[in-house]
Amino acid sequence: MEKTYETVIGLEVHVELSTKTKIFCGCSTEFGGEPNTHTCPVCTGMPGSLPVLNKAVLEKAVAVGLATNCNITRKGKFDRKNYFYPDNPQNYQISQLYFPICRDGKVEIDVDGEKKFVRIHEIHMEEDAGKLVHDSFTDTSLVDYNRSGVPLIEIVSEPDMRSADEVIAYLDKLRLIIQYLGASDCKLNEGSMRADVNLSIREAGSEKFGTRTEMKNLNSFKAIARAIENERERQIDIIESGEKVIQETRRWDDEKGYSYAMRSKEDAQDYRYFPDPDLVPIIVDDEFLDTIKRRQPELRDEKRIRYKDEYNIPDYDIDIITNSKKMADIFEETIALGAEPKKVSNWLMVETMRLMKEHDKDADDISFSAKNLAKIIEMVDKKVINGSVAKEVFEKVFTDDIEPESYVEENGLKTVNDEGALTKTIEEIVAANPKSVEDYKSGKEKAIGFLVGQTMKAMKGKADPGEVNRILKEILSK
Repeated sequence: MEKTYETVIGLEVHVELSTKTKIFCGCSTEFGGEPNTHTCPVCTGMPGSLPVLNKAVLEKAVAVGLATNCNITRKGKFDRKNYFYPDNPQNYQISQLYFPICRDGKVEIDVDGEKKFVRIHEIHMEEDAGKLVHDSFTDTSLVDYNRSGVPLIEIVSEPDMRSADEVIAYLDKLRLIIQYLGASDCKLNEGSMRADVNLSIREAGSEKFGTRTEMKNLNSFKAIARAIENERERQIDIIESGEKVIQETRRWDDEKGYSYAMRSKEDAQDYRYFPDPDLVPIIVDDEFLDTIKRRQPELRDEKRIRYKDEYNIPDYDIDIITNSKKMADIFEETIALGAEPKKVSNWLMVETMRLMKEHDKDADDISFSAKNLAKIIEMVDKKVINGSVAKEVFEKVFTDDIEPESYVEENGLKTVNDEGALTKTIEEIVAANPKSVEDYKSGKEKAIGFLVGQTMKAMKGKADPGEVNRILKEILSK
């Protein structure tokens, strides 16, 4: 009988927090910049320099902990994780081993209608390392310390996931929670959210865990899913050939589609952790905790329930709109300016999604204002412009966030409301197209569409199609 295997997966998710300055110094955390320009003696590990905790890091870490149902550690501290690597200028990383800021949380995921909880073992704060830049042309490696000292939280799950789909659902849930909190932009392509996958397999029905491997260098959901499937098959092949899986750290190469061994997996004692003597203990008192609780925003799950009750729009629209905090903010702000919810939803679901695809943008890259979208909807409602002109104007709003009323005025795009001029144009179109008139009168109602089109063309798209239809039918019925 052929054996069946179960995949057991736990994740270590590193998230760069969106503070203006680094965790233990005043250097900028801004992404990019010339190498080694966002640095100082503290984040480059100069002798005698002293770290001071950035309060905003603690606030954001606690906010994430509360949103993921964790217990908050009321008395904690930082520890030194000792190891040598060129991108680690101090030869140690300041992290939390013994008293992580958050513990014992959980988030609910939904995969194909099946809901389950993924438990969170802990969330701890730490500093990021620098970045090695490999130059293949000169066969050298250079170090950029701009990222050194950027604040991170590491979210360590329990081994509760059983498939790539569950892993992606869990990561997406974390991403949205953290984005809604404003704790990080969670851009995988920029490294502000990174996941290490701990994976093992075991025979279906077994309670005992297999030997796990850890995979690094995963910077997209697609790469994570591919790496999981690849590692699962690799471990099954090893076991079925009578060999044993080695506990090790592996690096995934997404271009080549395989992973390779980096090093055998270290245990905590290999890092010689000890309390950091330069940092004072962390005390989270009731006042601090209550302040963070009061600041917690409405998260996606709550928003979805409210949208259904308050706005009466389809579930599909709700899922798409709330899948990005930026999109949800624009939706709500546009409604607050007086636009009807379904009309706002239509503009976001149709034209915005189309233009995002055309311009290869994510929802988080949207730069147009709710005020300008509301103005377009208002102009259509008041018949200042028609639907096709509105789409043209919105495209300019999407790319350049232009002021719609000025653009319409300057480009002569207002709807022609002079009934006399419109009737005269329609009469000329009718006279010039006797065949279409004859088709319409003989029962081919679609023929009127051609006449409407010709009229709109003659009016340079600036007529109200409804009015054109009405006047045409009046003329044709005579």
